[in-house]
Amino acid sequence: MKKLLIVLGILVLLALIFGSMYVSARNQMVTKNEAVNAAWSQVDVVLQRRADLIPNLVETVKGYAAQEQTVFADVANARAALLSARDPASKIAANGQLDGALGRLLAIVENYPQLKSNENFLRLQDELAGTENRIAVERRNYNQALQDYNTFIGLFPNSIFAGWAGFHRNDHYFQASAQAQQAPRVEFPGPQK
Repeated sequence: MKKLLIVLGILVLLALIFGSMYVSARNQMVTKNEAVNAAWSQVDVVLQRRADLIPNLVETVKGYAAQEQTVFADVANARAALLSARDPASKIAANGQLDGALGRLLAIVENYPQLKSNENFLRLQDELAGTENRIAVERRNYNQALQDYNTFIGLFPNSIFAGWAGFHRNDHYFQASAQAQQAPRVEFPGPQK
């Protein structure tokens, strides 16, 4: 009888230790998952800020470059895709589309020197540049929070606990677009004669 009580006591002690490990790991997973959600919310806020700036920028450029309708349509379509995206994966994809469209829009500016000196355009361009910097910072923060979460739930015994608690790996990282991975081509005009 005494041995049975000792075995039972050891089993209860092991169950308490294991249970407390599970509760602790689950609480940390909840905390890290919420950090990912908060970081994503910050990304979403700055993406929305950029989307709000774009119509003003497009209207300013339209005044000078009315014949560039294809680019304006591309920007409008990319902005609409970003605003209608509902989950991180589709927002990340729409953001890449918008990056390309904005790049084409800003390339147009090079053909219109009078636009480059327009005070309203310069102010909007500065706001957009500041917003792009914020987006880069928030993307980095989001990716770091996501990496921390994924690492935590991938470690043993957390991986077991994560499966039991319904936590899964999240691979919705922001990554550089294919265009950004290619070095830009720079050409300098030859010497003038």
